[in-house]
Amino acid sequence: MAKLFLLRHLKSQWNEENRFTGWADVSLAEGQEETAKILVQKIFQNKIDAIYTSSLFRNMETVEKILEFKAGESPVFIHLDEGRMKKWGHFKDISENDLPVYVSEKLNERHYGDLQGLNKEEMINKYGEEKVRQWRRSYYVAPPNGESLKDVVKRVAPFYKKYIEKDLKNGKNILIVASHNSLRALVKHIEKISDGGIISVEIPFGGLIEYDLGENLKVNKK
Repeated sequence: MAKLFLLRHLKSQWNEENRFTGWADVSLAEGQEETAKILVQKIFQNKIDAIYTSSLFRNMETVEKILEFKAGESPVFIHLDEGRMKKWGHFKDISENDLPVYVSEKLNERHYGDLQGLNKEEMINKYGEEKVRQWRRSYYVAPPNGESLKDVVKRVAPFYKKYIEKDLKNGKNILIVASHNSLRALVKHIEKISDGGIISVEIPFGGLIEYDLGENLKVNKK
């Protein structure tokens, strides 16, 4: 049996300001050390063999922050996307004190297009609550010049199958640290949630989901 943990990043500065973030690369808000400590206690009751995260700074910063409170292990960020970081950032061996953290933009948040950087409340006042809710939570509807959740699933699910399923099938315990909609896409894929049902799935900042996976990666317990 393998364990899979899904962790939404800690609150970012733009989350504090109630702005659409998407692929805008912002940092975490201050004052979240206590949340990080609690997460460490929950996650590392188990041995974590590897972490997967996105290339967005708020996700990598969340990994760094929680590992500050995990004695004996430090992250080594390994870039999976094509480019010089993939070619030149490799290493020949990893020590017992290094925890591999695999980075890919495939796990990035939904691209919010024209909404990125704008205030959510102002957009609700302009377009209406239901329209903004569809942009944020529905499966098929994309914000202007942005991605729908269906688009996110198209990049997240193949990545999960290629890299993470392989680790899980080998009995490794995996932590994925990502953004809200990339995690919603994973939850939809893992739990086989309907296109209509996914609109009600919410994961709070620093929210943690734990799966016990059995044969053929069937969810035995959530």
